[in-house]
Amino acid sequence: MLTILGNENSILNRFLAQLRDMEIQKNSMLFRKNLERIGELMAYEISKTLSYENRIVETPLGEAEMALPNQEIVLAAILRAGIPMHSGFLNIFDQSHSAFVSAYRHYRKNGSFQIDIESLTTPELAGKILILIDPMLATGQSIEVAYNNLIQSGEEPKFTHIATVIASQDGVDYVQKHFSCKRFRLWTVAVDKEMTVKSYIVPGIGDTGDLAFGEKIG
Repeated sequence: MLTILGNENSILNRFLAQLRDMEIQKNSMLFRKNLERIGELMAYEISKTLSYENRIVETPLGEAEMALPNQEIVLAAILRAGIPMHSGFLNIFDQSHSAFVSAYRHYRKNGSFQIDIESLTTPELAGKILILIDPMLATGQSIEVAYNNLIQSGEEPKFTHIATVIASQDGVDYVQKHFSCKRFRLWTVAVDKEMTVKSYIVPGIGDTGDLAFGEKIG
C-alpha cells in the first residue's frame, strides 16, 4: 500500500518546499529541523493505523477510560541521512526501541553500484511494528538490503512501515514488487518521476546527508 501525504494540502508541503529550496538549504539547522518535523507528522499519521485497547487512567479526581496503542514499535533509521527524521519519530513514539543501519552505495567503474552494510544494531523484531526510515527512496535497493539485514538473525516483524520524504517512481515500483509478499505500507510526502544516471531523484533535494551534516569525503 502507498500513501502520499503531500497529495492533501497541509503544513507538510511547506516543510518539503523548504527542504527543496536551494537558498534555505544553506541553513543546515533548519534543514534538519524540517526533516524532524516531517518525521513527527508522519509518525502521527502512522499512529492512526495501530491497534488500540481501552485502559483506565487514574486522575486526581477519578478515573478516565482511554484508548491507548498496544503494539511495540521499532524505529529503524538508515544512517546518516535518517537521523533527523528518526528524531521526529522518536518524539512521538517515545517509548519505542531503535535500530540503526549504516548503508552506503559502493560505485563501480562502469557507473553501477551495490549497497554495502557497514554496521547494524537492532532489537528483536518478531511480533513488533517496524518503521524503516530513510528520507530519500531512489532505487529502493537500500531499503530492501536494510530490511533483509535487519531480519537476518530473527523473525520478521508483524508489519513494516517504510517512511520516506521523497520517493522516485522507480523506487515506489521496486518496493511494491520486492515487498509484495510482506505486510507493509510505504509512506512518502511526494513522488518525483525522474532520476539521474547516478540515481539521484529529480527534482528531489540533493544529498540529504550532506545537507544535514556537511559534505563527506569519498
